[in-house]
Amino acid sequence: MNLGMILIWLAFLCGVGATFTSIRYYMGSDTTSGMLTKKLETLCTATVTLSAFILMIHLLSVNVSYEYVFNHSSTDLSWFYRLSAFWAGQEGSLLLWTWAILVMLMLVRRSGQTKELAGTKIMDITAIITMAITSVFLMLLVIDNPFSAFRVLPSGSVEPTNWNPFAILYDVPYGQGMNPLLRNPWMAVHPPVLFLGYAAFTIPFAAAVGNLIINDERWTLIARNWMRISWLFLTLGIGLGGFWAYEVLGWGAWYWTWDPVETSSLIPWITATAYLHAQTRTKYGEYGFLASMLAVASFILVIFATFVTRSGMWASVHSWQDFTSEGLVIAIFLVILTGTSVYLLGKRYFENEQEENGQEACEP
Repeated sequence: MNLGMILIWLAFLCGVGATFTSIRYYMGSDTTSGMLTKKLETLCTATVTLSAFILMIHLLSVNVSYEYVFNHSSTDLSWFYRLSAFWAGQEGSLLLWTWAILVMLMLVRRSGQTKELAGTKIMDITAIITMAITSVFLMLLVIDNPFSAFRVLPSGSVEPTNWNPFAILYDVPYGQGMNPLLRNPWMAVHPPVLFLGYAAFTIPFAAAVGNLIINDERWTLIARNWMRISWLFLTLGIGLGGFWAYEVLGWGAWYWTWDPVETSSLIPWITATAYLHAQTRTKYGEYGFLASMLAVASFILVIFATFVTRSGMWASVHSWQDFTSEGLVIAIFLVILTGTSVYLLGKRYFENEQEENGQEACEP
């Protein structure tokens, strides 16, 4: 039985279920829905954690009956690179990203100043949006499952299956191994640091959208530290990637060459830096709308960077493949995010304008 595949499906169902029950709780303050939401969030986090652990075991033991292991691990690799193979491909890196978002949401709910916001509307909306985003990522993992395994068809041919967890696995004799360009010590730190930075952008985005919906200034209490964390990890990730590129690719003795994927990761760093500056003035009643806009834009640009990397539409040493169903889902997600965000930002902007005009009219 392919336990990892079943866990990915279960995590997706829990993610979708948590999203809908949290919406129901937000709309009606149904205590039962609130309790069920927390249980589903916890179960979703547990299943993703367990599936990640199982994938690591397969990579370390080089169980090449699984397609992902076959593509990225082999017996000639040291344990160091076998473990790094976890984030060497699309499926593994997306699983890491999803796991990080879920852990961060658990921390938001249960630690620090944000714990005091439990039960507030702004926290509820933050959780709803975070779980909705997680559900999209889990859907991508269902479509392109990291536990896709080789099986023997009745005709005698061998093919990977992404949907049958009870198929008898074919015993593949050896693995293809990791791309030679990735067999570098920087492989152990650059990708996970970058993906942790990407994951941390989710919380400020969700809180900023919550502020745009209900106009609650407490959103900065949720977003502030997580934007600092995302900026820190993204800075480290970009810097480490520059050293890696200089060492492996040369690029004419430069650390940076405006590669499409490199550039797409730099843009959200710029908007995040601008947010951190704007954030320092929000407590004085300044740049409130601008801070929300920058938090929203930063996450949208992260998803755009993901689309650049995973769609195959831009020629880059970082991109993985040609345009597939996964790239299509990311493109649709990006369009929905952008359209919804533009609408909410426009609505909030004109509401602020009306309030300011009303206050000016009341002045003698």
